[in-house]
Amino acid sequence: MAIETLNPATGELLKSFPETEPAEVDRILSAAVAAQRAWARQPFAERAVPMRKVARLLRERAQEYGRLMAVEMGKPLKDGAAEVTKCGWVCEYYAEQAEQHLAPRPEASDAGRSYVRYDPLGVVLAVMPWNFPFWQVFRFIAPHLMAGNGGLLKHASNVPQCALAIEQVMHDAGFPTALFRTLLIGSSRVRPLILDDRIAAVTITGSEPAGRQVAAAAGEALKPSVMELGGSDPFIVLADADLDAAARTGALARTMNAGQSCICAKRFIVEAPVHDAFLAKLTAAMKAVRVGDPTEATTDIGPQARRELRDELHQQVTQAIAEGARPVLGCQVPAGPGAFYPASVLAEVKPGTLAAREELFGPVAVVMKARDADEAVAIANDSRFGLGASLWTGSPAEIERLVPRIEAGAVFVNGMVKSDPRLPFGGVKCSGYGRELGLEGIRAFVNVKTVWVK
Repeated sequence: MAIETLNPATGELLKSFPETEPAEVDRILSAAVAAQRAWARQPFAERAVPMRKVARLLRERAQEYGRLMAVEMGKPLKDGAAEVTKCGWVCEYYAEQAEQHLAPRPEASDAGRSYVRYDPLGVVLAVMPWNFPFWQVFRFIAPHLMAGNGGLLKHASNVPQCALAIEQVMHDAGFPTALFRTLLIGSSRVRPLILDDRIAAVTITGSEPAGRQVAAAAGEALKPSVMELGGSDPFIVLADADLDAAARTGALARTMNAGQSCICAKRFIVEAPVHDAFLAKLTAAMKAVRVGDPTEATTDIGPQARRELRDELHQQVTQAIAEGARPVLGCQVPAGPGAFYPASVLAEVKPGTLAAREELFGPVAVVMKARDADEAVAIANDSRFGLGASLWTGSPAEIERLVPRIEAGAVFVNGMVKSDPRLPFGGVKCSGYGRELGLEGIRAFVNVKTVWVK
């Protein structure tokens, strides 16, 4: 079976790759185990040398890799280059901080000396998505290779060129060739890999159904796992918020990466006194978003990554309208080639309807009205997801009162939800478990080992 890469702006077949044969996967896995054992004996300073070099190479190749993302999954050039540059940041962060994050921790006990140390687990399998094809991978690579682990990448099947480019830049930076490898395999071959004794742990960023399958296999094999899954992130706007700033940021938060992000703002929950004013401002900001060829510098959002994803999004919009939502902007499939979908706004969305409970993975803003702040939080929490949330208010008292009640892995106040190498990232409920990034991220796949010395 071939793995194909299509240009979502044109539908053109770019390249086709054969799947990695089972015998080759077996050889790669055995080599990775041997390479990881040697790598784990390297001091942090030695691990940091290729990690810093890969950061430099990523910055040097940002435009090249940005163009690759543009043609392979539709990300505008400026956004793709920025994504690659951010990958350099996460590599530098862990090159500098890994030793401190994993330093042995003394603890009092009845021993003469006792402490906790953090040892690598082995080879980690990463199952990664197409929407941020470099960032999602490097936020796995940087902490876990610095922790002394090895890595195998099973990337999304529509971005094989990105997957191979990542492997190449890692090898160009001087990492041991067998320590990090890309496997061009279909999703049906993930479960046997997880069950293989040579895989120590697994991490996935992807859909809720995919996460359930990976978690089930990891549970069966009694292996640690991290799940970063879907989100239906609320964007709560209270009556005392700066509406202009909230609307500008909200439009960006909804259309970032053509709306194809787990932490995109999806449900705009607005207090009744400012609902109409905010809706007007948000609609104007969404209308100004430029949709077009992702290889053009002026484009804000390109196509959806695949035509079937665009069609699924439009089916969700159509059903939302049938359930009573009012189309305010867009909400129509444009004529012409490619998987494009316009920046769109749905208003008068009621709790319990499809648009309120499902993740719309595209540039469609769902606007809901709340009587007051308490109802706004209740609506925000009325979701099986809990990844990120944005809260807009000018009241310090409301911030302190409401943030603990919002069911999400991150709450950004008067700002857009985003990932940062210094801060833990992940969700609750059906958005997954475990954390990436920050201190918690690098400790996700280590043996927390107690040492007791008489």
